[in-house]
Amino acid sequence: MNTSCAIIVPCFNEANRIDIAKFEAFNNHNADMSFYFINDGSSDNTKSILDGLSNTSERFHSLHLETNVGKAEAIRHGFLKLNSNYDYVGYLDADLSTPLEEIERLLHYVQNKQKPFVMGSRIKRIGSDIDRRLKRHISGRIVATIIDSFILQLGIYDTQCGAKIIDYNLAKVLFAEPFKTKWLFDVELILRAKLKYGKAYCLDNIHEVPLLEWKDIGASKISNTDILKLPLDFIKIYNHYK
Repeated sequence: MNTSCAIIVPCFNEANRIDIAKFEAFNNHNADMSFYFINDGSSDNTKSILDGLSNTSERFHSLHLETNVGKAEAIRHGFLKLNSNYDYVGYLDADLSTPLEEIERLLHYVQNKQKPFVMGSRIKRIGSDIDRRLKRHISGRIVATIIDSFILQLGIYDTQCGAKIIDYNLAKVLFAEPFKTKWLFDVELILRAKLKYGKAYCLDNIHEVPLLEWKDIGASKISNTDILKLPLDFIKIYNHYK
């Protein structure tokens, strides 16, 4: 059974990183996915690049935000501006650290398992190609441990991988309100599901799928200031969703 899926791609100053050829090649053999590129107030040539891409296919769409609102709200704005009702909605980083073939594999998992919330997970294991700098891996594991031990308590290994697919009707609930944080919105999505439907629902319906490939591409968009704010963000979301 064919399903339709909208993939939201937040873009902030991606003119030198976004690989247009890969998106075009993928689009040529995949009719199930539409892509919504959200220009998050970029100051470089991102706008014209995305407009040019959207002119090449009816499955490519570009949306331009006047000011930079951050990844969380850029994705939420993209969801609210979808021009059709889809079966599923997902999001993916513009630098394709998670390859397009992996988001396609996540969609196939959704189709086969009928789970409403599927997350890519960067687990390094035999047969996978997970290329992550040691410093980012260690800091990521510290953050992930704090998140699951003290906030989620669901046994989730990797909340922060930028590749997820969500049932459209569930996404309407999860994306309805603005996010409280800029970089921990993935955690907020899960907390909203837990608050709305309960822990048992989350354990049964939120699935992590180990990625076969993930590449640590370029510098992170998370600034040192954002990192220093993480403890306050932890407290903010804990108090809001508890």
